[in-house]
Amino acid sequence: MANPSSSSKGWVSNISSIAARIFFFLIILQIPLFRVPCRSGLCSTPLHVTSSQLIASEIFPVVVVKTLLYPGAVANGLVKNMAVPSWDSLLDIYNLTSVKGASAVTDLQRLEVLAGSYFSVAGAFVGLLKPGRMSMFGMLLIVWGLVKEGILGRPVNTDPSKAVYVYPTMLLGLICAFSSVKYDVKKVIRSAAPRPVAKPLQSSSKSKLK
Repeated sequence: MANPSSSSKGWVSNISSIAARIFFFLIILQIPLFRVPCRSGLCSTPLHVTSSQLIASEIFPVVVVKTLLYPGAVANGLVKNMAVPSWDSLLDIYNLTSVKGASAVTDLQRLEVLAGSYFSVAGAFVGLLKPGRMSMFGMLLIVWGLVKEGILGRPVNTDPSKAVYVYPTMLLGLICAFSSVKYDVKKVIRSAAPRPVAKPLQSSSKSKLK
């Protein structure tokens, strides 16, 4: 007979693995989640925000950034005009050719979105090997940055065309990021199990009878 705790643990493990894979495809295929001003103009995915910052700071070689962007560029090209973009035109497609000379004020004003995008992209790749909390932490940072700008109005934006916008797919990203976290079922069962009531010692009960 199968152990209920082991079967439930396997079920949770499968859910977290599936959620981590879905989140990976959301990131690598660049499904639009939000719209915020960035160094390259307007960014709609965590990978686009991360790529613009990587190109501007020259942390990684350009070929690494192109490798990250190419799967999403191919998917978007096939969906929009049934054409595969060329490797050499990737930086032009994402308007990344002039980000080195662009002002860093835009990124500094949205540090939460920038940091959250870094964590989301890194968490998407790490989650394929071992699902963890990095993706969830990144998405929470992005949401806080968007809420701060959209509701609190910080920083102040006077251009309606550059206003912050959240796509419905953001909810799917949040669900996948939270579901990809592995929880220890044994600890949950132990914490939920009723604790035994302490019985009085025999010596103390006898002394009361006397």
